[in-house]
Amino acid sequence: MRRKHARFLACGIAAVALATGLAAVGSCGTDTTVGKDKASEGSATAANSITSTGKVRERRSKSIPQPVIPGDLKVAPEGKRVDLTMPTFSDPTSVTNPLFPVSRQKSVLMVGHVDGKPFRTEVTLLPETRIIEWQDRRIETLVSQYTAYLGGRIQEVAYDFYAQADDGSIWYFGEDVADFRDGAIVTKEGTWIAGKDGPAAMIMPADPSVGDVYRTENSPGIAFEEVTVKSTDKTLNGPLGPVDGGLVAEEYHMDGSTEDKLFGPGYGEFYTSDGSDVEALALAVPTDAIPGPLPGELDTLYSGSLDIFDAAKSRDWNTASTVVEKMNTAWGNYKSGKVQRRIEPRMNDALATLTKTVDVQDSEQVRQAAVDVAQWSLDLRLPYRPQSEIDLARLDLWALQLTLDAETGDAGAVGGDVFTICYIRDRILDTLDDADVARFNTEVQKMQVAVDDEDIAVASEAAVHLQEILRQLRG
Repeated sequence: MRRKHARFLACGIAAVALATGLAAVGSCGTDTTVGKDKASEGSATAANSITSTGKVRERRSKSIPQPVIPGDLKVAPEGKRVDLTMPTFSDPTSVTNPLFPVSRQKSVLMVGHVDGKPFRTEVTLLPETRIIEWQDRRIETLVSQYTAYLGGRIQEVAYDFYAQADDGSIWYFGEDVADFRDGAIVTKEGTWIAGKDGPAAMIMPADPSVGDVYRTENSPGIAFEEVTVKSTDKTLNGPLGPVDGGLVAEEYHMDGSTEDKLFGPGYGEFYTSDGSDVEALALAVPTDAIPGPLPGELDTLYSGSLDIFDAAKSRDWNTASTVVEKMNTAWGNYKSGKVQRRIEPRMNDALATLTKTVDVQDSEQVRQAAVDVAQWSLDLRLPYRPQSEIDLARLDLWALQLTLDAETGDAGAVGGDVFTICYIRDRILDTLDDADVARFNTEVQKMQVAVDDEDIAVASEAAVHLQEILRQLRG
């Protein structure tokens, strides 16, 4: 199971810095400030040669140099592989491949369980692109942020780099990975960049057929995965109904283990299972976007959660009981229609927990349960509202979570909250003006320094100030 602009701040605390994951590309000697026009020119020039008369002559296709594979790996013979010919990239950030529509999916939510704990990932297309040098070519790549939470806490963040070749295949140019434990980065193992650590890898063929083999990661010793297509006509159980044309694949790893993966047209990666661990698609926009206004029931769920948080803090249990009753009624009305099938049971559980804790009148438990319900209600709002608006609300919610963790004295959780705020911030900076970015980043810096100084009270104060800024931005 997998399971990151100049005005970005590093999300690192003290000497452990991730630098938002994107700086790693620059460290490979590439120009991270080149725009699309220049990048496209570089790709086209590398793919062709110029004759003495000035005419462009297409360069003959050549094979991609392959890394040495340990002898104990049972990899497929080259005759079955479809990823050995050097691709060309004339318009690499325009993705038309329906089985990996990375340029069209603004936000994807996946849920599941890993090691017996709830698992959740948010995948977001970032607004900037990055130039990566590979085989004397300068390729402009899309940047996708993958954020994973285990048991409700940040576990992994990766910034992935993708581009579509002229034949419609999608190529993976690397990832900058950070793994977390107790709110701190413990390793960046698995980070690799094409041209530095190995070749770019095909993440999805243009027109996959049963029996096709390709390597989605091809840097043995760092990251290695070989995929074999098993079926291309699977009907998948999508968020709101059947999805035809799904791809079924088996993924082979360096340790000899295999993992089952499904891909759905219009969605991309759909389902992954590794033993008892599962990661499954719950929602993607704009594929699952719903026209029309936001239903009032979803507003009741979100605003009610925040009202209960405040009521529990002041121990106003009459208000908390009244509000939770309204929330249960709203949820019952809303789920009588179509609800994303993987989100519905999680909201059921979260709301049941909130109702139970309100009855018990445990302030800390009620407030945590209220945050959990608010999170799932934001996911339900995503098909109706812009991704940036939802992420602003998520930022507000994580700032609220930080204040709760600080109150309970959980320094590790506070550190993880600060990292989480940093990464969600990266998704929405392009929607803010410079003055708002400066105000926002000032509070984030205060939180980072406070965690480094082990002063979680100051981190909590900065989180409260950040909430004030966020609520001004949200109107």
